[in-house]
This record gives sequence, C-alpha cells and structure tokens, in this order.
Amino acid sequence: MVTDWEWDDTLFLGAAAHYRRGRLPYSPGLADALAEALEPDGRGRLLDVGCGPGTVALTLAHLFDEVVGVDPDRGMIAEAVREATGRGVGGKARWVRARAEELPAGLGTFTVAVFAQSFHWMDRDPVAATVRDMLRPGGALVHISDLKARTRAVDGLPHPAVPYAALDELVARYLGPVRRAGRGVLARGTPSGEAAVFTRAGFTGLRRLVIPGGQVLERSADDVVAGVFSMSFSAPHLFGTRLDAFEADVRRLLREASPADRFSERQPGTEVFVWRRAPR
Repeated sequence: MVTDWEWDDTLFLGAAAHYRRGRLPYSPGLADALAEALEPDGRGRLLDVGCGPGTVALTLAHLFDEVVGVDPDRGMIAEAVREATGRGVGGKARWVRARAEELPAGLGTFTVAVFAQSFHWMDRDPVAATVRDMLRPGGALVHISDLKARTRAVDGLPHPAVPYAALDELVARYLGPVRRAGRGVLARGTPSGEAAVFTRAGFTGLRRLVIPGGQVLERSADDVVAGVFSMSFSAPHLFGTRLDAFEADVRRLLREASPADRFSERQPGTEVFVWRRAPR
C-alpha cells in the first residue's frame, strides 16, 4: 500500500449490522451487465474477495453453480450467512473468514473473481497474483466500484439532500481530522492505480462497463445513521464510550436538515472493469 497504515481486525468492527441498510446499492443493472459481459453458463464458480455481507456475491449467485465469499470480519461473514439463508441460496453459497492475503486457502479454481470496493484494503500485488492463479485459463477478474463522477443533486426531488458535509465534520469533531481506519489512520488515503497492479499480475483484455445510476432513492434518518456506522472511518467501535453521544448528535443534525425524517438521494452509477487471465 502507499500508506504507512497496517490492516488490523477492527477495521469494520461493529459495522456489519449496519451495512446492508446503510450503504447505497449498486446500480440495479449490475447483474445483467455482468451476465452479458461474462456469458456465464450457470455451472461456474464465483469468488468474492472482501465480500462484506455478501452484497455482490448474492446479487450474482443465480449466474453460478457456487459462490464463495471471503472476508476477515466475523460480523460480515455472519451477515452473509444470514442473508444467503433468507434468500434461499444457502446451499450454493460458502463463506470463509480469512484475509485475502491468506488465499488460496484450499478453495480451488474459479471462473470469475470479484473485488467490490475491497481491493484497496489489501496487499494488492501478491493478492492479484494469487487470485490470477486461482482462476481457470480465460477466467475473469472483475473490479467494481461506485462511479466517482456521481452527482448528489436533488433539485426537484421531494426531500432534502443528506447533509454529508456536515456529517463528515461531525465525525472529524469526534475522531479527529485524519481519517481513521481500524487502530490506525489513513493520512494519505487508500491507494489507487488498480490497472497497473492487475497488469503486473498478468491480466489482459481490459473492458470497462458503466452501469448508469441516477435513480431516485428515499432514505430515512435510520438509513443515514446506518450508513455512517457502516463506514470504516466511522465504525461504531471508534467512538468508545462516546458512541451514544455521537449518534444523538447525528440524529439531531438530521432532524435539523429534514424535520420530516426523509431524505432524497440519487443512485450512484457503477463502474466495472473486467480483466481476463490469459488462456493457455
């Protein structure tokens, strides 16, 4: 990584219970776009590295015979198991508590591997090389993220915008101006330049997909609070004994922004990069 930060197991401690409710979803066309790009036959295996509560793995589960999610956070794995069971796909989903750096972990060979807004937390070069070797020849590596050029404009929508800037200021007031991450801080942020990493690992045939966003979302104060606590830089454990006070301040800020307890937001677009392991 380009920072002095070192991973520790408190990175998302306590965030898993808030993740599914609080995080904005990926564009609703994600599964269809990947089905068109990857042309799965329903018999392959999907590896989701840094799977969180199984958001992407379960979205794509119908395209594969088996999905395997790997994440180091115990709470995320528990949420993934619960959600897979609730969706009736527990029999085709496997969840492994492990760091990406511990792969291949005896998990076998895969048709597709996915990193969904998780790769920047990893020791990227060795992880990319390991995942390449876990893919069958011609297999695909998929990197997914929110489209960075998204707009939060809510002009003409029925409710006020989520006051993100004010929320960021509140987090900084409690935790300090430098972004927190586990037991450490990210003074220089997380690394970028994924294309160079994947190229060094031997992936080729890059294809970029953009799945449009812009759909109107309505969110409650509870949704926004969950979003705050789903983030690594404002995970519940970071506030210690001041957690209740912080949440009370968040809710006060939200009431001032929208007394009706409703916010309008636009769905972000989703950006996908598809790479291939060279066939033999």
